[in-house]
Amino acid sequence: MASFLTLDEEGVMVVFALVLARQLTMQMMQNPQILAALQERLDGLVGSPSGYMESLPKVVKRRVNALKNLQVKCAHIEAKFYEEVHELERKYAALYQPLFDKRSEIVRAAYEPTDEECEWKQDEEEELTEEMKEKAKVEEEKKDEEKEDPKGIPEFWLTVFKNVDLLSEMLQEHDEPILKHLQDIKVKFSDAGQPMSFTLEFHFEPNDFFTNTVLTKTYKMRSEPDESDPFSFDGPEIMGCTGCAIDWVKGKNVTLKTIKKKQKHKGRGTVRTVTKTVPNDSFFNFFSPPDVPEGGEMDEDSEAVLAADFEIGHFIRERIVPRAVLYFTGEAIEDDDDDVSERHVSSVK
Repeated sequence: MASFLTLDEEGVMVVFALVLARQLTMQMMQNPQILAALQERLDGLVGSPSGYMESLPKVVKRRVNALKNLQVKCAHIEAKFYEEVHELERKYAALYQPLFDKRSEIVRAAYEPTDEECEWKQDEEEELTEEMKEKAKVEEEKKDEEKEDPKGIPEFWLTVFKNVDLLSEMLQEHDEPILKHLQDIKVKFSDAGQPMSFTLEFHFEPNDFFTNTVLTKTYKMRSEPDESDPFSFDGPEIMGCTGCAIDWVKGKNVTLKTIKKKQKHKGRGTVRTVTKTVPNDSFFNFFSPPDVPEGGEMDEDSEAVLAADFEIGHFIRERIVPRAVLYFTGEAIEDDDDDVSERHVSSVK
């Protein structure tokens, strides 16, 4: 007798097949040989015409060229759109700044918020009984009595950095004592009429490591299609960045380290110890990016460093500075994970 699946059973089978296909895909993508073969195939396809355009009649190709010219004009209009967006960012940055200044004052203990400003109702508290709330309050007060009264919000920005994978990967253990002195990060946009750019300002309290009170990183941007490849335009792009000199206290420069090497004299056979100063991994290398040559040609390592640098600068500007408290608590990280999950589900659908 033939057996038939119900609609529910068919749905389960479809879901099972999708899950199985996804698992197989993940296994394949983890295989370096398959990845290499796939990349080679993709590289061969880049810039390869499908053959369809060549098969079109000359009169149709002529009209397609007209469409391309329209597309170039669209790209230039889009560039103007992003320039106006930048102007809006400048305008609203001025409105945000008083709130960010208040945040900085609370973090560094320059201002103590009122009881009303500290009122915050959490979802979990709605489910607590009055007895449980009172008990929790007593326990909290007891802990506060046992500890020294902290000023402001200690290690606020260091905690933010450690909570964000993109930034924590840059941190070294020797960076952390310095970043405990970081009091604020500000974003400054270029003035109206000036070339598009933004500057990240890292404000530090006096410390034993360097004499600077502010470290800066400026990103220069461009919002115009490349004449040689106008169809690649996809919004403003960062063209280069400039760091700043850090005035290190003697012996405190964490971007350098001293190593000792033994050298053997070829003729005499004697051994001597040579001391060398070499670069050291550190977050503070962020303020010494590689230079972008005028010709634009760079080696692969420099390009990779610069690409990562641009991503970090953009992330600090777009996400960290506006939502710092949520990265401090971890809530923004959960939201980011949810966004990634939702995007993945949407793509599966």
